Amino acid sequence: MSEPYSLPTEPEGVPASLLERFSSGQVSMMMALYEPDAVLITKDGRTITGHAGIAAELERDLRLGLPLEAKARHVFVAGHIAELVLDWSIDGAGPDGARVHLGGSACDVVRRGADGVWRYLIDNNQGTAVRQPA
Repeated sequence: MSEPYSLPTEPEGVPASLLERFSSGQVSMMMALYEPDAVLITKDGRTITGHAGIAAELERDLRLGLPLEAKARHVFVAGHIAELVLDWSIDGAGPDGARVHLGGSACDVVRRGADGVWRYLIDNNQGTAVRQPA
């Protein structure tokens, strides 16, 4: 069975694939962008490893039902590894009607797999921002 959404074959394609998959509202579509040994850094600085933990974190944002906006500011490539600096936001009224504003400047690391697809190795959506305990 083929993927219903594109997978990035260049590091510059990661943001477009991320937006497309986020818009699907399906965490399983998002997880195709993560290496099996990926790490996600939470807003309070905790490190989450493994697909199950990362999926649970991503599910919270997907449940908001709001669009993700993301734009690459920088893409630095060294062989099969790339660093992406992305400005991103999720804005609007959440399911309960309350105003939602999430965003920041991510500093992510992606790696090209043997299949030629670039996937998240480190998802650090707050970049160098000082983390506040949850």
